[in-house]
Amino acid sequence: MSVLRNHAADRESGVPVRPRSEPRFPGGPAADPAGSHHERRIRSFQPRRSRVTAGQEDALKRLWGTWGFDIDGRGPIDLDTLFGGLPVVLEIGFGMGEATARMAADDPTTGILAVDVHTPGQGNLLGLAERNGLSNIRVANGDAIILLREMLAPHSLDGLRVYFPDPWPKKRHHKRRLIQPEFLTLAARHLKPGAIVHCATDWEPYAEQMLEVLSAHPDFENTREDGGFAPRPGFRPLTRFEGQGLDKGHHVRDLLFRRRAGISPEAVA
Repeated sequence: MSVLRNHAADRESGVPVRPRSEPRFPGGPAADPAGSHHERRIRSFQPRRSRVTAGQEDALKRLWGTWGFDIDGRGPIDLDTLFGGLPVVLEIGFGMGEATARMAADDPTTGILAVDVHTPGQGNLLGLAERNGLSNIRVANGDAIILLREMLAPHSLDGLRVYFPDPWPKKRHHKRRLIQPEFLTLAARHLKPGAIVHCATDWEPYAEQMLEVLSAHPDFENTREDGGFAPRPGFRPLTRFEGQGLDKGHHVRDLLFRRRAGISPEAVA
């Protein structure tokens, strides 16, 4: 039975139907936190609909108010207050959060601001943070572009991580890829000089595009003297998704670029 027919059956039986704009869990992440007051645009992400387990639902209900927030674009957030003065790395797209939790545990002196729109992953990461006593993780729900543009102060981030973003393999969808010149200019405004942008993908054409775009951008320099890809650094855990790709013969590419001192005119505009 389709979702539409399910909803029709619910209406006929008198069961209340939750509007799409309302959160699935009261007090938890909003369905579309900034959609009502920010312009519609081409999104670089595709929300995934999958079942939330009882444990994930419990974590969302109990922990969201403490460790989570919606990217609503309504005002700035103070990272010093949010993370108790720790240096902060922004991670865009964390999946189910296992790698994020591992990195947070391995480096408790760095805060991780983890952004995603996948509700089961949000609940799973909150649960992992609680079980492992990880106080250096905050989970943000919504569009990372709005977070950067509307809610973060200039030069407030110590790093940026984008691991295995959607490759949008069809040529007509390439404009949806996150790593584009405009995105890097926006990110550069909020990265401190010397901050590292770390990307990883197992989609070779996207890896080549990332390398080309990052290498051409005036605000970033490759940490590799040969100007190529980097070996996987020890601080990035091997994820389940990555292991599956390696088993299929995929080549995972890491890119490590440094934010240059100074800022280009494009980043100021």
